Amino acid sequence: MVSQKLLEALNEQLNFEYLSAHYYLGMAAYFSNEGLDGFANFFMVQAEEERFHARKFYDYINEMDGRVTIASIDGVQNEFESAVDVFKVALHHEQIVTKRIYNLMDIAMEEREHATVSFLKWFIDEQVEEESGMKDKITKLERISDNSHALYMMDAELGARTFTPPAAE
Repeated sequence: MVSQKLLEALNEQLNFEYLSAHYYLGMAAYFSNEGLDGFANFFMVQAEEERFHARKFYDYINEMDGRVTIASIDGVQNEFESAVDVFKVALHHEQIVTKRIYNLMDIAMEEREHATVSFLKWFIDEQVEEESGMKDKITKLERISDNSHALYMMDAELGARTFTPPAAE
């Protein structure tokens, strides 16, 4: 069984993953209101990924004979200035997630909790992809600027995004 300190940190991250899903639902709602359904889809899929991440933490805590504790979720941002603003907020949020995952890894390594180190490796790799993807979208949106045709092309591209849970390793 993992230490109480690590168990609490894992539970905090589980709840933060659910908070992340709510953040992305707020972003999806913003884009739906703006008539950009592809962008809305992108963030709906992002929310689904975050719930998947939370479930991985949930399952892991249980596998380690820990007690899962679910916290309440505070309000999230629902208003943004632009599509670029949304992705900048999303990138900032993903950077916070990365720091949190690194902190979990530090605790696991400090405690020589090898199973947790192995478990967290997947999340570290995932965060590299998350941050890179958000940066890519920001770059595209900044290049698009006021070109509505390009914006709608990107909207169509993002509308094709789906979530497929990774196969069990």
